[in-house]
Amino acid sequence: MRYALAIEYDGSSFYGWQRQRQSPTVQEVLENALAHVADHPCQAYAAGRTDTGVHACAQIVHFDSTAQRSERSWVLGINANLPEAAAVSWVKPVPEDFHARFSATSRSYAYRICNRSTRPVLERNYSAWCHRPLNAEKMHDAAQGLLGEHNFSSFRASGCQAKSAVRELQAISVERHSEWVILKLRANAFLYHMVRNMVGSLLRIGKEECDKDWLMQVLMARDRKLAGVTAPAGGLFFLNADYPDHFGIPDVSVLPDCGQISSMLM
Repeated sequence: MRYALAIEYDGSSFYGWQRQRQSPTVQEVLENALAHVADHPCQAYAAGRTDTGVHACAQIVHFDSTAQRSERSWVLGINANLPEAAAVSWVKPVPEDFHARFSATSRSYAYRICNRSTRPVLERNYSAWCHRPLNAEKMHDAAQGLLGEHNFSSFRASGCQAKSAVRELQAISVERHSEWVILKLRANAFLYHMVRNMVGSLLRIGKEECDKDWLMQVLMARDRKLAGVTAPAGGLFFLNADYPDHFGIPDVSVLPDCGQISSMLM
C-alpha cells in the first residue's frame, strides 16, 4: 500500500533532505524510522529536495509498505524513532499512482529576513540578517515582474541538474512585519537555489542598489553571474505542496503552531 505523510523539520540539524555521504539527512532519519515501524526497508520520496539548513513546515512525502498499521500507529511509531528536530504530523493511505514529487501541482516557500541594525541570536538559524534598511514595498513591486512562465537560468545554481530552466512562478510577495521582511513564493517547481538566488537579487533592490528594471534585465539575460548573491539557507522554509483533490491530501495551508515563525509565514 502507498502512504503519504507530512513532516516538519528544523533544517539546521540536517544536511538537507536527500541521502548523501554527510549525515544526518532528513531522508535518512525518516527512512530509518519507517523501517522500524514497518519491519522492512522503506524508501521515502519528497515533494521537494531542501538543502542543508533549509526548514520545512509540511514537507509531503510518500512511501510504500506491506505493513498493516493504523494511521495513528504510523504517526506515533515514526515520531518515536525520529530525532527531536523532525516530526510527522499525519500519515494516510493514498492511491497507488500518487507521487509526492511528480503529482504536485505547486510548491510554496517562505523566506525570513531580520532587518535591524544588530544581528539576531535566538533566530540566527531561522532567518537571514540584513543590517541596512530594506524597502519591502520596492522589493514587492519588482518581484511581480518575475510572475509567469520564464526561463529562470539567471537564478539557478551551477550544480542544478534540471533538464529545463523553464518554471512557472505563480505567486510572489514581500511584506514587512515590524523588523521582519517576509517573502512568500509559489511555483509549479523550483530550480536548485532558485528561491535563495531570487531573494539575494531582491535584497539589492531593497537596499536601493538597483531598480526593478535591473531585475528584469537579469531575468532576460539568463546569466547567473548577473544576479545577486545566494541568500543564506537558514531563512528558507518549505511551506507545503498542492495536489489534485482526488488524491485526498489533507489541507496543509495552515501551518503547524511554531510560535512567532508560524504567525509570520501564514
